[in-house]
Amino acid sequence: MASWLFVVAVLVFAMVILGGTTRLTNSGLSITQWQPIRGVIPPLSPAQWTVEFSHYQRIPQYKFVNKGMSLDAFKGIYWWEWAHRLLGRVVGVVFAVPFAIFLYRKKVPQGLIWRCWLLLALGGLQGLVGWWMVSSGLADRVEVAPERLTVHLGLALVVFCMLVWTGLDAWNGPARPVMRPRWPLVAAVLAAGVFLQILLGGLVAGNRAGLVYNDWPLMNGRLFPSDYWQGGLWRSVLHSRAAVQLHHRLGAYLLFTAAWTGAVLARRSHWLPPGAKTLAFVLAGLVTIQACLGIVTLRLGDPLVLAVVHQAFAALVLAAAVAFAWRAQRP
Repeated sequence: MASWLFVVAVLVFAMVILGGTTRLTNSGLSITQWQPIRGVIPPLSPAQWTVEFSHYQRIPQYKFVNKGMSLDAFKGIYWWEWAHRLLGRVVGVVFAVPFAIFLYRKKVPQGLIWRCWLLLALGGLQGLVGWWMVSSGLADRVEVAPERLTVHLGLALVVFCMLVWTGLDAWNGPARPVMRPRWPLVAAVLAAGVFLQILLGGLVAGNRAGLVYNDWPLMNGRLFPSDYWQGGLWRSVLHSRAAVQLHHRLGAYLLFTAAWTGAVLARRSHWLPPGAKTLAFVLAGLVTIQACLGIVTLRLGDPLVLAVVHQAFAALVLAAAVAFAWRAQRP
C-alpha cells in the first residue's frame, strides 16, 4: 500500500508541474468543454480540429489575446491542456483501481480506510474545481481567475500532502503517543507555512505578477510598491500585482527565517530523533535553494523553464516539510 500511495503522490507531483506549464504557456482555456469520458479522445480528423478551434475562437482569450492564431498554433496549446486533463484521469484510475483491490482483499489497515476514501473524494472534487477554474475564463476574462487557480493548486497540494503522510504511515505503521507535543506542533506550523507560501505563489502566477517588479530586494527602487492598493481589500489582496508579489516576498523571508531557526533548534533538541534533525536541515536547505530560484526567476523576467522549476521545487519543499512534521510526531 505504501508503494502504491507514493506512486500516486509522484503522479500528483507531475500533475502540479504539468498544470503550471499549461498555465505558463497560456494553454488552460484551449479546451472549452468539460467531457470527463469523451474528452479522453482528442480530435483525430481535420474536421474535428476545426470544430475544437471554432469553440476556442468564441472566448475572450482568442478575441483579445490570440486573434488570428493559426490552427497549428492552436494545436500547440491544445495538447498541453489535453495532457493535463488526461493525466488527471490517469491519477484517478491509478488510485481507484488498486484501492478497490486492496479493499476487496481486506489489505487496508483499519486506520487508513477513511483516509483513502477521503483522498478518493478529494480527487473527484479536484476535477470539479478544475472546471470551475477554467469556466472563469470563458466569458468575461482572458485568463482564469487568480483566486480560483489558487484554490485548484491548493487542493492538489492537500491531496499531495495526504498521500505522502498516509504513505509514510503505511510504510512504518502507527505511531506511539507523543508525550511532549511541542516539536510536532512546530513542525506542523512550518509545513503550514510552506503550504501558505505556495498559495501566495499561486496568486503571483495567476496575476502574472512575476512579469513586473523584476528588481530585488527593492520593488522598482522602493521598499513598498506605489500601486499596492487597488481600491479595495479583496481586489488588492487577490488582484493587485504589486500586492501579491510583495506578500510572496514577505512570506519567503519569514519562511526562510523560520526554517533555519527550526533547524538550529532541532539540532540542539534532546527529544527529536536523529532522522527528524536531518529532515529539519534538509527542509532549511531546500527553502534556501527555492528562495534563490525565486529571485533568479524574478530577475530574469519569469522565463518558462525557470518558472516551471520554481513551481516543481516548491512541491519538493512541501514534501520535505510534511516528512519532517510526520517524523517529529514519532518519538
